[in-house]
Amino acid sequence: MRRLVVLTGAGMSAESGISTFRDNNGLWNNHRVEDVATPEAWARNPALVNEFYNQRRKQLFEVEPNAGHLALVELEKDFDVQIITQNVDDLHERAGSKNVLHLHGELKKIRSSVDPDLKYECKGWEVKLGDLCPKGSQLRPHIVWFGEAVPMIEPAIEIASLADILVVIGTSMVVYPAASLIHYVRPEIPKYYIDPKAFPIQGIKNLHIIQEKAGTGVARLQKLI
Repeated sequence: MRRLVVLTGAGMSAESGISTFRDNNGLWNNHRVEDVATPEAWARNPALVNEFYNQRRKQLFEVEPNAGHLALVELEKDFDVQIITQNVDDLHERAGSKNVLHLHGELKKIRSSVDPDLKYECKGWEVKLGDLCPKGSQLRPHIVWFGEAVPMIEPAIEIASLADILVVIGTSMVVYPAASLIHYVRPEIPKYYIDPKAFPIQGIKNLHIIQEKAGTGVARLQKLI
């Protein structure tokens, strides 16, 4: 069975109602990224950062997978589908995808502020200041913030290097290191880039552009492969 590797970004979940950073003038719910998604922001104002992620988590409990997520599950009938996502939502899993690697963490998980190996599932959408791990530190979102290392990039590179087909969906291809994954795919491998703003990528061969949203774009992909 051929290995179909899928890299998804914010546009994948936009049709479910989850707002994207790049479509809001560089703002998330009127917050600058520097104020809510960096280690410095957490150190400076943990209450603001915590509430921001509480609200994002609350929204996640209110939305459902869209047609694009479901179409990727359908492709598992014919392909070994391996999803690498930049998204922190769980919509791929809720749709039924079996193999999902989260590059930037998971919104429904929290972890110790002093030991990243101490991770826990959120029982609901709200985490409060004063909720501590067994080591006595505040629990923080299990999110890779801007300026932090991306620990899952090495496993993602390995998956990408073994692709028989690569599909990129709903990402601007400007956020690194995620955007670098396409360069680890063998040159002769067919690659499909699905996004309303998709563009040719310099140095990438066998790249097919599908300038559509995730739902209709994946439906078109199904007919092409």
